[in-house]
Amino acid sequence: MAALARRSNVNDFSTIKVQIGEGLGAVTLSRPDRMNGMSMLMVIETYEALSRLAADRSVRVVTLSGEGRGFCPGADLSGRPREGPEVDAARPEHFHVPVLLHEMPQVTIAAVNGACAGAGLGWAAACDLRYAARSANFNTAFLDVAVAGDMGVPWTLPRLVGAAKARELSFFPDKFSADEALRIGFVTAVFDDATFRQETAARVDRLLHAPPEALRTMKLHFLAAERTRFSDYIDLETSRHIPMSQAPAAQDAFRAFAEARRRDGPRGPS
Repeated sequence: MAALARRSNVNDFSTIKVQIGEGLGAVTLSRPDRMNGMSMLMVIETYEALSRLAADRSVRVVTLSGEGRGFCPGADLSGRPREGPEVDAARPEHFHVPVLLHEMPQVTIAAVNGACAGAGLGWAAACDLRYAARSANFNTAFLDVAVAGDMGVPWTLPRLVGAAKARELSFFPDKFSADEALRIGFVTAVFDDATFRQETAARVDRLLHAPPEALRTMKLHFLAAERTRFSDYIDLETSRHIPMSQAPAAQDAFRAFAEARRRDGPRGPS
């Protein structure tokens, strides 16, 4: 991705790669020999990386992607330890990766380039936006391995595709394509494989050029709206909107927008 070319590397992880710079934090799931199957260590490291990014006010957008041919097909069942140092190191908060992806102040984007299933689907569903390569495929997968599931799918999925569709996808865990994911509203857009990274990078760049404080506050508004009565939300929104609209940056933007409208003329229906 072009936007990711000028970043510094954070190299203290073994199952993920993290790059930070120019307002962007990129987390890449990096177990390509296992199609980025999720190990306990990956869960721990992703939680730690996202916690650092959430606290970094210079970071405005966080992307989550997979190295190689896969995004994340869920837990790596073939090599999943039932005991050992990885399991011993796990704490309850480490399973809050989807909470971080959903609630961190940065805009979060899942760039799904391949198989996205089970816990991997849970991480993608928790992001603000999901973009998919056309060859990507999706699956809740949990019932196929005799578990009820984790990583918040029953909380996030109904909010994206509706309650009945989320249940259908969970109770009948069949694979579905990127085009179907777009049709039901799970992903925001689907791009051809050859242009997937460039198209995603272009949208990341657009967010990085948005007014930082307005972008951050907009994310906070969506979070507040999920758990607040409508009337209380309007009070909260207004208390933030009025001072922001009176700030010099907003006044300059208002004048530029009005000038562009006068220059271009009124727009008809699109």
